[in-house]
Amino acid sequence: MTLGDALPAVNATLNGTSAVLVFLGWRAIRAGERERHRALMLGALASSVLFLAGYLTRIALTGVHRFPGGGPLRAIYLGVLGSHTVLAAVAAPMVLWTLSLALRDRFRDHRRIARRTLPVWLYVSVTGVAVYVLLYQLAGLAR
Repeated sequence: MTLGDALPAVNATLNGTSAVLVFLGWRAIRAGERERHRALMLGALASSVLFLAGYLTRIALTGVHRFPGGGPLRAIYLGVLGSHTVLAAVAAPMVLWTLSLALRDRFRDHRRIARRTLPVWLYVSVTGVAVYVLLYQLAGLAR
């Protein structure tokens, strides 16, 4: 197995890890555990950055992969991929802005924007895993 073959599963794992850490970070802040929240959210950010590096590496090594099947599964894949792609482009600056507010101790502003960033980041992370499952695990069923 080559690096290009292994990266999709690694990237899906990183996306899933990010989703879990974002969720746990949200739970921590709701419980008033600021330090735990900070550690979990920084872990989620690290996981997302590693995902992006792995994704760009995979594209460089193997190019863009097209969904091989047709029918309803293809339509579902394209819908999930489209929403994932658009929101991923939106999520990156939102996450960086939210982080920057926290690092500058602007917690009132951080809290305000984080309420919008959290669901977008979670959606992108979860649909990243869904894209992997649809393209690499279920696509053969659509042929």
